[in-house]
Amino acid sequence: MRDGVLYSLIRPVLFRFDAEKAHGLALTALKLAAPGRPLAFPGCLATQVAGIAFPNPVGMAAGFDKDGEIPDALLGLGFGFAEVGSITPLPQAGNPKPRLFRLTEDRAVINRMGFNNGGAQAAVHRMEARAGRPGVVGINIGANKDSSDRMADYAIMTRLMAPLASYLAVNISSPNTPGLRALQDEGALTVLLDAVIEARNAACLEGRRPPVFLKVAPDLQPADIDAIARIAIEKGLGALIVSNTTISRPPLSSPHAGETGGLSGAPLRDLAQQRLRDFRKATGGAMPL
Repeated sequence: MRDGVLYSLIRPVLFRFDAEKAHGLALTALKLAAPGRPLAFPGCLATQVAGIAFPNPVGMAAGFDKDGEIPDALLGLGFGFAEVGSITPLPQAGNPKPRLFRLTEDRAVINRMGFNNGGAQAAVHRMEARAGRPGVVGINIGANKDSSDRMADYAIMTRLMAPLASYLAVNISSPNTPGLRALQDEGALTVLLDAVIEARNAACLEGRRPPVFLKVAPDLQPADIDAIARIAIEKGLGALIVSNTTISRPPLSSPHAGETGGLSGAPLRDLAQQRLRDFRKATGGAMPL
């Protein structure tokens, strides 16, 4: 109850700031806090996915801690896992600001961030510094916007991050990097996953190999869903992450409803749930979602 009262007091102050500035303030506050140990939870909340023991099913998705600065602070807040990223081989500024918009009346957000991050080497140093600490920390990998070989970008990121990750999340479903979603095409996806798995295996010759998860878009046609499901099973992926943000636009009432980018929040719920059902059917229940 006290936490609810505190949030009701803080929320109006945070909403006076531009959405991206408020995001930055939250990151700064968590960086200043002493990283806590993951909280203990009742065993009934625990679940196993791809050999990973998640203490509870509520995690922080990629996009909040883009550079892997605060995974332990997030775990200390009670999240069952923290997924950092998306991280690209080279640093990039992302799309021009403003690029993050609150749709308060719709309980939603539109973003067109564009994989803004400090690059792989900075993230590697941070992940190496937390080596040995408890908690599930996934690393979400992406390709640079101006890359001439995006397949190679994913292979590079896999080699760098596989030894440091509880799992790797291959993000080919962001709508904010032009052409990225084309990697969900059957032929491209097969080549990409072969490269990622080969790079993962080469980077982890000894010891544990982190499972590979694939993050998909909700804006898929039935044939795409069937193909992705089949390839995911054939390649032995650990799970599918369903789903990323949507470029579709259900009826919205907020002033920023016309902004371009990926829509998330309450308006995405029905579409995301339908995609979960679709992928459950397409995989025959053989793939964690």
